[in-house]
Amino acid sequence: MAVPKQFVIACGGTGGHLFPGLAVAEVLHERGHEVLLLVSEKEIDAVALRDHAEFRCEKLPSIGMPAILSPAFLRFLKRSWESFSTCRQLYSRYQPAGVLGMGGFTSAAPLLAARLSGIPCYLHESNAIAGRANRLASRWTDRVLLGLKVCEPSFPKSSCIVTGTPVRRNLGTSLPKGEARSAFGLDPKLPTLLVMGGSQGAAGINQLLFRSAAFLKDFRNEENKPLQIIHLTGERDDNLAAINYQREGIASHVASFHHRMEQAYSAADLVVSRAGAASLSEISQFSLPSLLIPFPFAADLHQHRNAEAFRDAGAAELIEEKTADPESFALLVRNLLTDVRRRERMAAAAGSVLPCGAAGLVADVMEQGIVTREAAR
Repeated sequence: MAVPKQFVIACGGTGGHLFPGLAVAEVLHERGHEVLLLVSEKEIDAVALRDHAEFRCEKLPSIGMPAILSPAFLRFLKRSWESFSTCRQLYSRYQPAGVLGMGGFTSAAPLLAARLSGIPCYLHESNAIAGRANRLASRWTDRVLLGLKVCEPSFPKSSCIVTGTPVRRNLGTSLPKGEARSAFGLDPKLPTLLVMGGSQGAAGINQLLFRSAAFLKDFRNEENKPLQIIHLTGERDDNLAAINYQREGIASHVASFHHRMEQAYSAADLVVSRAGAASLSEISQFSLPSLLIPFPFAADLHQHRNAEAFRDAGAAELIEEKTADPESFALLVRNLLTDVRRRERMAAAAGSVLPCGAAGLVADVMEQGIVTREAAR
């Protein structure tokens, strides 16, 4: 094991940055290192960190970058300078051996401060195409760590390594399907569709399922068994979804969210999901075939690129939200749920499209940076 050191991980702002950062922090902590987490002032960060008292946390006032001609740009510059100054002060006291930015607006100031302080720094990009903040921050980093190899052209001047996207430790491991379905009050033997829209839900996916239910209610698989659905709607549509499935006579478990996602993934034969990097990493970890409906307004269409990477690997089907037809969608669900061999091929592809043990691989790179830096002295 490497000599215990102090590391900083900037990972706040969204679940897609925070949870992978926590996964790396857990690995470093298990290896005997001390970790300081730099997060945003958003409520999601405070809620997610309640059960992680082992990590010291500091909030940064960073905000997302608006258009340069926007009136909000001056506020962005002020907040960025405050974050940068805070990081410089923290580093002088904490003396980190390395700084990792998990992407987004909370990473730029910590990485720049690390570069100017002579501290090894690393950037993780989980999507298939890099956002503006990461393309800028990559200029200050020693290595860029990628969730997907197809993202490499986004960083033509950087040293890149594909690690995959770290998955939160509390996700758990796969459970027997029957046991997982019973946890939702569902029939252990019926084919099961999992519908989810990420931590915030997805109104577009919810509406598509509402309209498709009439075409799914008469589904029968090769054993003449009907479909049942686990639908995690986000905060707004859970009541509507429950009423809709009840009206159509479809057995379902509807909730705004579910804390033990290993149960949901283990129960599923097929997943309908957005194409955020964190969700795809979890789908890959559980080797699940999926129907991906990218959020159409994601920056730089990065969710569309993520979905393309899974589709091209044979792990998923890509559906465009704006052209999605309820009857055609229902037919695709029917075809996949009655084609066991095709689902098996997609599941195998999903399990291999991303590297295994991403959190450990990221931690390895950070520890190796210490060895390289000390050897050069």
